Amino acid sequence: MTAKVNVFISAIFLISTLCAESLLPAPDGKPANMKKPVQVFILMGQSNMLGFGKTKTLKEIAPEKYPYLIDKNGNWTERKDVRNVRVMSSGTNPMKEFNNEWMTIKGKAIGPEISIGHHLGNTIDAPVLILKSCIGNRSLGWDLLPPGSKQYEFDGNIYPGYKGSPSKWAKGETPKPIGWYAGKQYDGDTANAKSVLKNLAKYYPEATKYEVAGFFWWQGDKDFRNKAHAEKYEENLINLIKALRQDFNTPKAKFVCATLGQTKKGSDGSKGKILNAQLAIDGTTGKYPENKGNVATVYSHPLSKGGSSSSHYSGNPETYMNIGEAMGKAMVELLQTSKAK
Repeated sequence: MTAKVNVFISAIFLISTLCAESLLPAPDGKPANMKKPVQVFILMGQSNMLGFGKTKTLKEIAPEKYPYLIDKNGNWTERKDVRNVRVMSSGTNPMKEFNNEWMTIKGKAIGPEISIGHHLGNTIDAPVLILKSCIGNRSLGWDLLPPGSKQYEFDGNIYPGYKGSPSKWAKGETPKPIGWYAGKQYDGDTANAKSVLKNLAKYYPEATKYEVAGFFWWQGDKDFRNKAHAEKYEENLINLIKALRQDFNTPKAKFVCATLGQTKKGSDGSKGKILNAQLAIDGTTGKYPENKGNVATVYSHPLSKGGSSSSHYSGNPETYMNIGEAMGKAMVELLQTSKAK
């Protein structure tokens, strides 16, 4: 056998081993230890966090790429230790409930919650609640602006701080409020999540206690269309982390952010500003020492299978699954790092 063949076989073995290690195990069907508080993870963002990965396509590729999703009969698996809850409202309008079941796949589309839920369920020895509260077409610089954000000037216009209105006005003019305010979607999304937690047993049967252990954030598409919002994205993202921890009274909760899949490192313009802001908050490679061990950013470009955030990645479920797996893995690493201290 030639040296080249030996190298080739070794490479194949290494690739196979790495692939095998990356596959999550199938759920064992066992319930969680209900003596422990439910570990709550809140998912927020805009339409791609909402989810547009086509389940019909996922069913075709799952046996090979995500076998933990398919049981021996070819049906979707179901976890009995992870609940999947999704609620939504436009701003502070009444909340609508879309999902409240054990973690499985239902409907025509998925978001990153599926692979996030499996990662956390496989790692955490406690009940897990995946709580998604978001809606599409929302910007961090306006709709989701967190409490504590201040009014500022950009390019001759004034942009409002939290609860200010309208979205901008010329310097020197008197602002004329409209029927929306800065942070109205933030208020609605957080209020909806709190409503779920107030009725915990409805969303996690038999549960009586919970802890908000972490937040997941996948957003940025709308902000790169507005130069002022893109310029402020990093500051707003830091404020968001602080506001969420304060709102849910969980100062040690972990925070995982995913970048937009189409944007490469080194990109310029508003898209580059959004990416650089998201990379800057990472606790390991970013520039905020206080984020070490509690904030992580997932660089999504290598995980994306084409398309863009604007086109919902053409509905490719691999993009949603891959980014979800990476976000789940990042959260697990943060939790384990914290536990080891």
